[in-house]
Amino acid sequence: MWERERVSEKNLETLRYRFDGPEDAPVLVLGPSLGVTWHMWDRQIPELSQHWRIFRYDLPGHGGAPAHPAAAVSDLADRLLATLDSVGVQRFGYAGCSIGGAVGADLALRHPHRIAALALVAASPRFGTADEFRQRGVIVRSNGLEPIARTSPERWFTPGFAAAQPAIVEWAVQMVRTTDPGCYIASCEALAAFDIRTELSRIGVPTLVLVGADDKVTGPAEARNLVAGIPDARLALVPGASHLAPVEQPAAVTDLLFMHFSTAWQDTLASIPVPPSPGFATPFAPVVPVAEIASAGELPDASTTGRGDPRERGMKVRREVLGDAHVDAATAASDGFTDDFEELITRYAWGEIWSREGLDRRARSCVTLTAVVASGHLGGLAQHVRAALRNGLTPVEIKEVLLQTAVYCGIPAAGAAFEIAQSVIQEETTPPA
Repeated sequence: MWERERVSEKNLETLRYRFDGPEDAPVLVLGPSLGVTWHMWDRQIPELSQHWRIFRYDLPGHGGAPAHPAAAVSDLADRLLATLDSVGVQRFGYAGCSIGGAVGADLALRHPHRIAALALVAASPRFGTADEFRQRGVIVRSNGLEPIARTSPERWFTPGFAAAQPAIVEWAVQMVRTTDPGCYIASCEALAAFDIRTELSRIGVPTLVLVGADDKVTGPAEARNLVAGIPDARLALVPGASHLAPVEQPAAVTDLLFMHFSTAWQDTLASIPVPPSPGFATPFAPVVPVAEIASAGELPDASTTGRGDPRERGMKVRREVLGDAHVDAATAASDGFTDDFEELITRYAWGEIWSREGLDRRARSCVTLTAVVASGHLGGLAQHVRAALRNGLTPVEIKEVLLQTAVYCGIPAAGAAFEIAQSVIQEETTPPA
């Protein structure tokens, strides 16, 4: 057994990583979930490292890794490839949990020649809604990671496991508490923007989609959507497991990963045979109790990309800044009388002005808050306070903007603005009970 743990010198371009297993074995990469470290895979290592050279990595700011936030899932994937390039790894198998699964899917879409076989654990083609993840970012920016840490066990584990394994639950909570808040928020933003529902058919590598039967975060329905969309995919449903299935049901997850990568990686393993495991009569035996094949389902209709269309661009930015709920309500209420106005603000306010690169969104929120107060149009202030929080302004920074307006726009206007903003900030930054 050979072990190594390193932090790359090019911290901005690469990730902290660790190797376990023989140097001459094919490489299997294991990617972590948001809020945990590579140690979530500890109980898979003794078995898998007998057959593969296991490469694990930490997300930025997790477990003491360098805190250089990644703005997108593709950014994480690029850093992972740069790290693998630095150690001479070209082709590899990949298994990732949650955001780690998103990284694997991105690699399979953009760099298919690098992936020999893929396992997506507790993953989804779209993780919840953008609003949910951006709201989580607002909570962390305002309250730190303690509210997320405190509620993580109910998202990650079944109630029975949490009650029976308090030490493991506390270990998981501590991993969240020690995560860099800025990197956690950036990961939330990355997941908010991640959506490959119309691209699944382009994933051409053999894929195992593994999900806990009791996962309430990315459950069996999301897993079946992946299987329905990926041409060469099968579904493994793990009973008695929630979101962190590798921690909660380590033996079942290890067996499934072993069987998948033993059978799906035939071209790579041809020159380096994988010895049979003592736990299996044959390395190609089917795993019946915990795996099932999903029935074919319909993929979501592909939408036009329209990257150069100001309206398409405007709707995307408008949703990112104001949230899906607000935009959906506005468009649902629109009729023949207001349609043209909706088109005007979507195409020009959001597609032309908010999309310009001269100012970042934080600066544009500062300008917008000031303009709304100065014009006396306080009816729109609440939505722009929410937008400012989503764009990264803290309550303290919003207060400073409003104090500035008191000097230049008048005390009465600023006073009314403070009352509105105070209510919105309390609503948006109070952690769920």
